[in-house]
Amino acid sequence: MSVKVAIAQINSTVGDISGNRNKIVEFARRAAAQGADIVLTPELSLVGYPPEDLLLRQAFYAKTEEALQALTAELAGLKDVHVVVGHPALKDGARFNAASVLLNGKITGSYHKLELPNDSVFDEKRYFTPDGTPLVFDVKGTKFGINICEDTWFPRAPARAKEAGAQVLLILNGSPYHMNKQLLRLDVMRDNVTKQGMPLVFANLVGGQDELIFDGNSFAMDIAGELVASLAHAEEDLQVIEFDGVQIRNPQMAPALSIEAQVYQALVLGVRDYVGKNGFPSVLIGLSGGVDSALTLAVAVDALGADKVRAIMMPSPYTADISWIDSRDMVERIKVRYDEISINDCFSAFRSTLSEEFKGLKEDTTEENIQARIRGTLLMALSNKYGSIVLTTGNKSEMAVGYCTLYGDMAGGFAVIKDIAKTLVYRLCAYRNSISEVIPERILTRAPSAELRPDQKDQDSLPPYEVLDAIMQMYMEENLSIGEIERAGYQKGDIERITRLIKINEYKRRQAPVGIRVTHRAFGRDWRYPITSRFHE
Repeated sequence: MSVKVAIAQINSTVGDISGNRNKIVEFARRAAAQGADIVLTPELSLVGYPPEDLLLRQAFYAKTEEALQALTAELAGLKDVHVVVGHPALKDGARFNAASVLLNGKITGSYHKLELPNDSVFDEKRYFTPDGTPLVFDVKGTKFGINICEDTWFPRAPARAKEAGAQVLLILNGSPYHMNKQLLRLDVMRDNVTKQGMPLVFANLVGGQDELIFDGNSFAMDIAGELVASLAHAEEDLQVIEFDGVQIRNPQMAPALSIEAQVYQALVLGVRDYVGKNGFPSVLIGLSGGVDSALTLAVAVDALGADKVRAIMMPSPYTADISWIDSRDMVERIKVRYDEISINDCFSAFRSTLSEEFKGLKEDTTEENIQARIRGTLLMALSNKYGSIVLTTGNKSEMAVGYCTLYGDMAGGFAVIKDIAKTLVYRLCAYRNSISEVIPERILTRAPSAELRPDQKDQDSLPPYEVLDAIMQMYMEENLSIGEIERAGYQKGDIERITRLIKINEYKRRQAPVGIRVTHRAFGRDWRYPITSRFHE
């Protein structure tokens, strides 16, 4: 007799326990209408993931338990439908990352996560106690076991489930996105689950939570380790997988996406959820006529709609005519509100105020940074007045080497492309223009410039971005040594210069706004280098 397992790929919001409960009910009812016998939700779906230090508050568990009981009662009308719900649990003073099976108005069993990740962006050992006592339940003669996320990144928990009689493994996941993460997931599932003779159903969370993106991409894998069903990338989805014993029938595959499409959609999701879940009515973007602000503007409009996006051009004496022209061209294409506020008078006032102090001194980055800080101040003033959040436009390459100004272009509430290297910025712009040409071609072909002094170009003070990005990736993301990078074909002088800049600009990055993570190592919660350090390789 066949068993239908529904993957409920939902977008939970951390702390919105009643809203998450309603969403689980909605998806469970939709799944039941399609004949589902089991509905599998993601990790901690009832409270959102990761709740971080909310997990240290007694009231959080009280509210969760109340919602779990209400959810159990609310789903009682779905006769013989097993709904697997992720939630935190407090028992005898110990905290657990749990999954409970709700059936006919009762909680028939609960599983507590065994493997607690404590690296990269995770610190679950801070909150939870490991357990891993198997939970296996029978549906129409097929036995289903439960694991939670990190459990399946090691063989121990799947083996316990199999020893307890599981024929199919159900996995609740809060697995955050980075480029090529899905390929890694598939390889790990083959190593630790299907090699043990179990097909699996992998239900992953979708949505943005601060800097983290949960990409969905839930899937089913057969006993031979073949990917046989997949769900949508970066959006909610529901799919019913039919099992005949351990054989999977009539699965469906979501369309495959390029890396550029995946990342772009992740950025859109991140902006939509950060702005929406935090209740900001709209966003402000300082538009420069350059590629970074163009990409940020395109993402914001795709995420929120043109009516919730406002672009501000703030020209200085050094702003090139083509920057005005290209900015006006783009906003006309993308149909957002656009205003121009000259900073000439402000800049003159600063120079005048400081003229005695700076008498006899050459102009340098001080005057350049004053311009950036005037712009930051104006954007934050508009933010205060209208309640809009400022989206900053700095990319990962700039953040790495400090090519950014504290309280200037770093001023804002959310850094959309903070983890996007400059070379990837261009690829994402090309991808977006392949859908519709919203970014003027000249923005993509002119030499990058901060336009803070006459005829300035980024490459006046930085190596070519192809070199900078490659060295940054090897050193910062892949943790390679200076010697290993040199052996990869890069000049020692460039390597030493870039790695030195990465080191000395840590103090800036600590003061940067939170931003979307799309690589396996971003300048955020998985980069923890000291500001004060005399270590040299």
